[in-house]
Amino acid sequence: MTTIGEQLRLAREERGLPLREISNQTRISMRYLEAIESNDYKRLPGGIFNRSFVKAYAKCVGFDEKQAIEGYTRVMRELGQPADDLDLTPYHAKVYTDTPATRSPVLTVFLAILILAILTLGALAALRWYNRRSAHGQTQSSPRNAHQTEAATIIVSGVRILKRDYDLFRF
Repeated sequence: MTTIGEQLRLAREERGLPLREISNQTRISMRYLEAIESNDYKRLPGGIFNRSFVKAYAKCVGFDEKQAIEGYTRVMRELGQPADDLDLTPYHAKVYTDTPATRSPVLTVFLAILILAILTLGALAALRWYNRRSAHGQTQSSPRNAHQTEAATIIVSGVRILKRDYDLFRF
């Protein structure tokens, strides 16, 4: 049975690709590509780089990438070395503590009221500014048009709703 390194070399030779071209396309050092072909994985940087190099080499020569990774894993296991399986190594781990981080319900209600008050004050300030602008415009020009009246009505109704909600949350 041929090893993955030999299979990759045969696939490369079938396509008539020199090792230098594979190196240029994959940006993998010639030295590392030679190590892969000779199954000398000790010359590679190790870790997930080995798997990545084998996969990139396989893709470049038109060899099945999954089969190449499986072949690499099999060779590493036969050598008694870890195969650097990505599926077995978690990318990040969750840290569980005895007590989950929670916020006090009183603090939550306080923050909700504070946010509501800030929004209400902002709406009231916008309404006051709009009314002053409208009043100033009336003295200098024609009366309000329908769009200004409609906008003022919408703002006033929004402020009333915010005030009602604020009154519901007051202690």
